[in-house]
Amino acid sequence: MGVGVSNWQLAKAVSQQGQLGVVSGVAVDAVFIRRLQTGDEGGHVRRALAALPVPGAADRLLTRYFIEGGKQADERFKRSSMNWEDPSRNLADLLIAANFAEVYLAKEGHDGEVGINLLEKVQAPTLPSLYGAMLAGVDYVLMGAGIPKAIPAVLDRLAEGLPVELRLDVKGAQKGDDFRAKFDPVLCMEDADRTAKRPVFLAIVSSHVLATMLASKIEVPVDGFIVEGPTAGGHNAPPRGKLQLSDTGEPIYGERDIPDLSAISELGLPFWLAGSRSDPEAVRDALEHGAAGVQIGTPFAYCEESGFDTEVKRQVLELSRNGQAQVFTDPLASPSGFPFKVLEVKGSLSELEVYEERIRPPCELGYLRSAYRTDEGKHGWRCSAEPEEEYVRKGGALEDTVDRKCLCNALLANIGLPQVQRQGAVELPLITSGDSVAEVSRFLAPGAETYSAADVIAQLLP
Repeated sequence: MGVGVSNWQLAKAVSQQGQLGVVSGVAVDAVFIRRLQTGDEGGHVRRALAALPVPGAADRLLTRYFIEGGKQADERFKRSSMNWEDPSRNLADLLIAANFAEVYLAKEGHDGEVGINLLEKVQAPTLPSLYGAMLAGVDYVLMGAGIPKAIPAVLDRLAEGLPVELRLDVKGAQKGDDFRAKFDPVLCMEDADRTAKRPVFLAIVSSHVLATMLASKIEVPVDGFIVEGPTAGGHNAPPRGKLQLSDTGEPIYGERDIPDLSAISELGLPFWLAGSRSDPEAVRDALEHGAAGVQIGTPFAYCEESGFDTEVKRQVLELSRNGQAQVFTDPLASPSGFPFKVLEVKGSLSELEVYEERIRPPCELGYLRSAYRTDEGKHGWRCSAEPEEEYVRKGGALEDTVDRKCLCNALLANIGLPQVQRQGAVELPLITSGDSVAEVSRFLAPGAETYSAADVIAQLLP
């Protein structure tokens, strides 16, 4: 669903209904500091910070980012460092606190289970992010957009409060290179108790081959799977084999992209099916194939509790009612290189003329940057959505910048937290949804303009 859409309010509402509510941990540190800079309406972030067990971190973060009453609309948001792979004390504080707060608020006041979703592609901030969620008692960790084979062992060590490392994917790396992100809980916790509950780890996969490897061919196996099809929103796995595009320019998926559910079932681990599973028949079908259940995204994305901006929800529900909600699987939009589902919404970056009018600012969020080996044998970072000349200066190919979109800025704009560019322009949204967005208005009661998370669950589990 993207940054901040599956927020703590939505995860809490789902969890209170007896299901697994999942918060998005992607770019949650940026969401966290922007909430503080807009005044922390309701005091929720500050309430979570009061429970943070990291010595002194709450006071330091409030001093740095909190603005009583909120910043002026034309002021730029402050941002944090992007040196996640070897974080300073201040940056580690932020990553831990942001993930802690999101999980803490989702779990507050009830006994239901809560998970957190991260992207394997966004490697550098992963380690302190996981630790922050674990300090809040997160029950599940879900991770895809890559092969998260190192994460189960990382969770084991973090649960014991031990130092952890994660090998970075660096383009151009040579034999003997060893690029890693590192984190030691001692950095922030000092003499405080560093242990935490070890959550269940679910890998997001699109094939039985990958599932088999993660279940039996790594040091610490995963605990289960989310089996995601290409109709799900956000990033999709690319089609197997040579990329072929349809007449409309979308990736073509074929028989090779259909996972063998019987093979996955034989692994003996629980799995959930994702992608166009938002009706009772699809839920029953999943259970009949041996699944423990389904993962639902798009219907929850437009419910009252989700983080999408209110006007975005209104527009999309109207498009759905009128039979005009169309999703394009864009092979180029994401700097990650993964196909990315884009909903065509007027005034958003899905419109070519709107996209072409945007000035590309220097990368200042950095979640979808790629690491590359420099001539000096170190690693640098570049993003194909940053200014073209900057990307080429760092050794990137100019053709890789064509039609790339700054998802980091756009996804924050989706939830009403847009950055103001230095030239004064306000960043615009880019909405991602699964194919089922065409039918999302069916969750509306007659005459209603909105629906709740509970309404979705009631329809799926009649």
